[in-house]
Amino acid sequence: MKRIVIFASGSGTNAENIIKYFNHSAIATVVQVLTNNQHAKVLERSKNLNINTLVFSKKDFVLDDIVLNVLIKNADFIVLAGFLWRVPAKIVEAFPNKIINIHPALLPKYGGKGMYGKHVHRAVVENEEKETGITIHFVNEHYDEGAIIFQEKVSIDSTDTPETVASKIHELEYEHFPQIIEKVILAETKILDE
Repeated sequence: MKRIVIFASGSGTNAENIIKYFNHSAIATVVQVLTNNQHAKVLERSKNLNINTLVFSKKDFVLDDIVLNVLIKNADFIVLAGFLWRVPAKIVEAFPNKIINIHPALLPKYGGKGMYGKHVHRAVVENEEKETGITIHFVNEHYDEGAIIFQEKVSIDSTDTPETVASKIHELEYEHFPQIIEKVILAETKILDE
């Protein structure tokens, strides 16, 4: 059974969806949720689902090896579900092609530092895009530049607002993110078995 550790910074709806999905999986389970925000709603959601949590500081994450050591001890795969900090190179190097992120746009469009959540949806609407979507990708040491694993598109109507676009994106995230994580883990497991 592969162990997943989730990083989240906010409300945790994606994290909750992933935890529930893997509660019924024979190949992986979520063992811990880590957050850089002691007020994040993801802490309450995780507690309600009996998932161990850890709140950490920038120092724990970047300067010290506290978070790295927790990951080495507890994680086979890492999932970023609404986590806003750039992952330090030392963690990326310790988990090559085992850190998976979801971005609420069709990368390489609308990626990079500061492009998350409502900022992405506002930019998509302001630029009168005809479509947007989600990108699930591996994490490297740069924002939103890791190898793309999966993309799914959704059309945008002239009447859409950043809020309605966000709603469409959330539906795609809930539908696809857990399944793609599972496929990545299955593929990795198969490679190791060969």
